[in-house]
Amino acid sequence: MAGHEQDLSTAENYRRFAAAVAERSPEYGALAEAVADDEEILGLLATLPGDKRQPNLLFAAARYLLGAPPEPATLRGLVRERAGELTAVVLARRTQTNEAGRCATLLPALARLREPLTLLEVGASAGLNLLPDHYSYDYTGHHVIGTDPEAPVLRCRPHGPVPLPDRVPTVVWRAGIDTAPLDVGAEDHANWLECLLWPGEESRRERLRAALRTAARHRPVVHRGDLLEDLGRIAADAPAGATLVVYHSAVLAYVPESVRRDFAAAVRELGAVWLSNEAPGVIGPVETVDAPNDSFVLVRDGSEVLASTDPHGAWMRWYD
Repeated sequence: MAGHEQDLSTAENYRRFAAAVAERSPEYGALAEAVADDEEILGLLATLPGDKRQPNLLFAAARYLLGAPPEPATLRGLVRERAGELTAVVLARRTQTNEAGRCATLLPALARLREPLTLLEVGASAGLNLLPDHYSYDYTGHHVIGTDPEAPVLRCRPHGPVPLPDRVPTVVWRAGIDTAPLDVGAEDHANWLECLLWPGEESRRERLRAALRTAARHRPVVHRGDLLEDLGRIAADAPAGATLVVYHSAVLAYVPESVRRDFAAAVRELGAVWLSNEAPGVIGPVETVDAPNDSFVLVRDGSEVLASTDPHGAWMRWYD
């Protein structure tokens, strides 16, 4: 659902996306099907690099220019009348969905680690997922209170033996890495994050806005950098004596397999705990659990499958 598979045609990628999102966002499912059958839109996409053809990016760029989620007719009109503008936005922007709800699926894994924790998130965007200890949580009646009473309450349905904590862990240092960090205080950056949301998901928009206000109060540091070249340099700033956790959600799907392998080796060299929350198959054959097609898999240290998770944090199913 995240990336653009190079071994598939653009039309096939859009049809695959349509099937994956049909239940969650029928509007974007129908739009993706329309794109797959539209030679004019496919022609525009053919002029773009492979990693710039993905539905999430095209639809967000169109929404950015239109001021509303695109429909088949409005997207066709945009391609015919403002192709240059649309291309410019697609080339300049990236899919940087910063879904704070993912912290609800990350928290049980973090709570099992030796405290205090230091957090280093790769692909941190605006840093909203660097604040798991500030948010509060509701796991279908099991409440965990965060350190910021004004932060949103993240709701998640647990399935299986989820090790739900009674409190949030102690975090003594946090930092993020992103090739193009977003500023939580910049209106245009916040607008782009909203453009990445899908039609019919009003609760996500409310959660995003509340998380942005939380981040504006706490200002997590997100460094501009590369996940390979700068990982060690930034990790070196973490205080000694704490458990360093390197984590990411829906990030490695956007980089080549060779980079994924090098990244795994770099994390192991740090001696950090590695939590990967990605689509099945992204980090290797270890992800053999029977998980829904539209889910992520939470894996520790590249080999221990912990849970399948909703991409937006709405539910998680624990396996061990």
